[in-house]
Amino acid sequence: MKKTFIAAFILLASLTTTAQVNTDRVMMIGKNALYYEDYVLAIQYFNRVITAKPYLADPYYFRALAKFMLDDFQGAEVDASDCLVRNPYYTAAYQLRGAARQNQEKYEESATDYQRSLEFYPEDRLTLVNMGIVNIEMKQYDVAEKFFDVLLRRFSDYTPGYLARSHMYIQMEDTVKAMDDLNMAIEKDPYTAQTFSARGLLLFQQGEYNSSLADMDEAIRLDPYFDGNYINRGLVKYHLNDLRGAMADYDRVIEMDENNLIARFNRGLLRAQVADNNRAIRDFDKVIELDPENIIAYLNRAMLYNEIGDKESALSDLNIVLTAYPDFFSGYYMRSQLKRELNDLRGAEQDYLLARAEESKARNVATVDPEPFKQAKERSESKDTREQTDSDIEKFNLLVVADKKELENTKYQRQSRGRVQNISAPIEPEPRFVPTYYERDFEVRRPVYYSETMDEANRELGLTWLLKITNRDAPLNEFQVQTHFRSIDNYSAKIDREPGNASLYFGRGMDFMLIQDYENGLKEMRRAMELNPDLLVAHFAWAVMRSKQIEYDRLQSDPLMMDRSVGIDFPGATGSGITGRSKLPEISTKSIEYEEILREYETIIRLNPKFIYAYYNRAEIFTLEKDYRAAIADYTKAIEIEPQFAEAYFNRGISRLSIGETQEGLNDLRKAGELGVVESYSIIKRMQ
Repeated sequence: MKKTFIAAFILLASLTTTAQVNTDRVMMIGKNALYYEDYVLAIQYFNRVITAKPYLADPYYFRALAKFMLDDFQGAEVDASDCLVRNPYYTAAYQLRGAARQNQEKYEESATDYQRSLEFYPEDRLTLVNMGIVNIEMKQYDVAEKFFDVLLRRFSDYTPGYLARSHMYIQMEDTVKAMDDLNMAIEKDPYTAQTFSARGLLLFQQGEYNSSLADMDEAIRLDPYFDGNYINRGLVKYHLNDLRGAMADYDRVIEMDENNLIARFNRGLLRAQVADNNRAIRDFDKVIELDPENIIAYLNRAMLYNEIGDKESALSDLNIVLTAYPDFFSGYYMRSQLKRELNDLRGAEQDYLLARAEESKARNVATVDPEPFKQAKERSESKDTREQTDSDIEKFNLLVVADKKELENTKYQRQSRGRVQNISAPIEPEPRFVPTYYERDFEVRRPVYYSETMDEANRELGLTWLLKITNRDAPLNEFQVQTHFRSIDNYSAKIDREPGNASLYFGRGMDFMLIQDYENGLKEMRRAMELNPDLLVAHFAWAVMRSKQIEYDRLQSDPLMMDRSVGIDFPGATGSGITGRSKLPEISTKSIEYEEILREYETIIRLNPKFIYAYYNRAEIFTLEKDYRAAIADYTKAIEIEPQFAEAYFNRGISRLSIGETQEGLNDLRKAGELGVVESYSIIKRMQ
């Protein structure tokens, strides 16, 4: 389906543009990557074409398409606009920009683009159906219906048209017409899983469970890899009292995707109903691990802990629930009972009074709830369901229906392929740059930053290996470790003969750094700087090693330091799953240990104001010290010197998000993604 969608856009583009006389091979490879859903790689190829020939419209269009498939809709809109600046008759770009704007809920602007596309191709099926959908979103059902009528008169076998119109009728609460359209779609094309799935869900909502089950079975037969159908079929079986069958469907989803939140949650509820409490707890453990802000999962786990007699754990979970929902009176009744059983009579009385007060406010009555856990368990027999986005704590016992939007599964093991925006990327910055001889490859090509300083160092220092600066340094294997031990001995022999040669101390210092002997490495670099104060790479290596040493020392005293998360709580992102929780100790003032490193970076910048890695690494220290504005200033300076500095864009984006500059931060992440930092798209999607 996705390849067909992309192919349609590529075909439309070919119909509306003239072929280049000299077809660029890189452009062809980019289109192939795009077709095979390797979107990030495709962007890299289109970047190269744009750099070489910025006047062409094609690369902007295809880069926009790649960004669209990565859910970077604003980036797609910008690139499509750039395409139209270069060629205002590029019809496919109007259609693509319309789709990008539609996904940003810019419905009026989207409709304008679709209308412009229809001026060129008045009977284009994709544009007509999108015009109908946009007008549905604007609640202009009469207008939408006219577009669907035009579409289906001209293309009476076009199944997506019937599907879209059925969605409109469902919103209008005209289920009869919605069912007619779904029946017609199945009559026209009995081989589309999505149609059976939609009709099955409508039948489920109407209480026609046996008919719904038949449609869900057929949808799964046609597309056995879409987990949403298994989740919804599990709900149907549950309503038919086939708990074993429902459980089997959730097991199947978890086999395909062990991190599927809905399947884990629903299976946990079903296991609780059949008193399989310990395994139910394990399911809710996984839900909370994947979604630490899922308060409904905490409440269900608290009830299960109470069932197995683990009162302390139940109390801990209830504390979290009541912190998030301070007016949830049933929770106070539960906690009161727990405290009473734990002999905290004063606390039990306080919670009981709180429960009475909150219940009185909610119901204007004052009733007594002597057995809250028992009453809550009885409520779990309810057959109602809730949407995944519904966080009403009163619906804690309801099974979750799969979201109407398609649930995407990454088809590739490599995280730089396919829909990388669906990868749950951790919120952590790109690492510092270090001097080394060994570098790991990137899965996605990033820009190469030329440094005159490094060229000069490699020419003049006479090192055995080529010195590089990278933030992807590779660990040494056993052979390399032994090689560098021998190299230390060789340098020692040379230093005995030439004790005033700064290059020898630098070379031996690099060997010590690579075998992680930072204490000796720092001494060697300091000696090299004393002999040659202008040896910039020695200053840089010393600063990097000192940072590594501080990290290592802190790791020894606090093992939680292994988590590199910067602990960013993005404004407005509560409950979005993007909030970072720092395991690093809070640093409210500048550390004395970091002051000496900052002075070293100042020296480096004085020696060479264009050495971008000094600004970048200094910004990392400012970030650790929570001085985000200083970090932003340094990243900005590095970007001014090197406009293609992907890692600086990414880290500046995170820093901007951390201080509430959301739009600027997202723009930086878009640029970083464009330049090859694939984690950007996951953060962009979650923030949007």
